[in-house]
Formats: sequence, structure tokens, C-alpha cells
Amino acid sequence: QVQLVESGGGLVQAGGSLRLSCAASGRTFSSSAMGWFRQAPGKEREFVAAIKWSVAGTYYADSVKGRFTISGDNAKNTVYLQMNSLRPEDTAAYYCASGSAVWYSNAWLKSPARYDYWGQGTQVTVSS
Repeated sequence: QVQLVESGGGLVQAGGSLRLSCAASGRTFSSSAMGWFRQAPGKEREFVAAIKWSVAGTYYADSVKGRFTISGDNAKNTVYLQMNSLRPEDTAAYYCASGSAVWYSNAWLKSPARYDYWGQGTQVTVSS
């Protein structure tokens, strides 16, 4: 069992920055990777970024590449998402997730269905 708690969301103007945090507790030793996903009302949950613990590899959706940076501290079981140059289309509820099997492929790493545990989400709203 793993518990995930996100924090750091809020309301910012376009061009601003936010830093999200995700703290994991419980049986975190089973996690091979952690990811960030977002979901806007009426939209599907989409991949944002992920970090693979074994090689500290990072992966990004094309829509956020160059603007967002994912980082993590495996010893502290914590993942961060630094979001710069925010745009109104970034507005969504952001969720962190942990998975034990998502190491299998990059496709699995980007698939919500392959993750085992999810946080409650934190809202990010970007005004124009």
C-alpha cells in the first residue's frame, strides 16, 4: 500500500510558475517510477512527466517539454514538478502516481492504466 499526497497547486497568471510536490508513504520500495498526470473537466487524464528511479531517467509530454521539469528524491520518496511559462491550457487537476510495473516500457510509463497508486490531485489554474 502506497499513499500519495500532492501539494503546491494554485492560481497563477500566464507566464508564471508553480512547483508541485508529491510525498509518498507506505510500501514505497515497490515503486519503479512515478509520474505526473493532469485532467481537465470533460477531458481524459493525460501524461505530463515521469521519472524512472533505476536510472533517474525523465520523460515528458511534448506539450510541456522545455517548460516543465520533473525531479525526485528516492530516499525521501518525493517527486517534484517545476512548471514554468505556464499557459491557460495547462489548467487542470494534477495527479501524481506510483507504479511497480511501469518500468517495462516507455509506453507503459505514459499510461495511467499501468500505475498502481494515485494521489488526490491538486488544482492548477492559469489565467490569461
